[in-house]
Amino acid sequence: MTDRSPAAGKPIRTAITDEDGIDFAIIELFFFAYRDFTSDPDQILADYGFGRAHHRVLHFVNRRPGLTVAELLDVLKITKQSLARVLKQLIDTDHIVQLQGPRDRRQRELYPTAKGRALALALARPQSRRIRAALEDSGTTERTSIERFLEAMVNPELRAQINIVPAQTSGKKNGDH
Repeated sequence: MTDRSPAAGKPIRTAITDEDGIDFAIIELFFFAYRDFTSDPDQILADYGFGRAHHRVLHFVNRRPGLTVAELLDVLKITKQSLARVLKQLIDTDHIVQLQGPRDRRQRELYPTAKGRALALALARPQSRRIRAALEDSGTTERTSIERFLEAMVNPELRAQINIVPAQTSGKKNGDH
């Protein structure tokens, strides 16, 4: 049923503010930072006809060679159908290979190829440069504070997924916080 009250459809001409305790300034910074953080890889991916889902798959398969399809689905939180389309393209273009699991023949393990490794590095380099420049420009010297903040942004029940990746360059070991 359509609302026919006098206020229905009337434009609001004032900006939303922080009056409800919502930190719009930080939310907006995340939007802008994410936009720019993904812009360089997006341009590279477009040359291949790939998108951000391809980037995420390439990233995690390169960070965790041998990752199973089931584990990747759990990390990415996407449907099997979405992953199947992206994986097929990455396999068909020789960026990823899929092998039968050694213990369970139904399991499919994913590995990068040399071509997939090269693309993952090409996508990560501009992002790494952007992070390094942002740390320098902001005068931030305490990298671990930023890592703790970003980790705290991840749902608590999913934080264990962070600790599966190889040891971080900050010296953090798997499982350390």
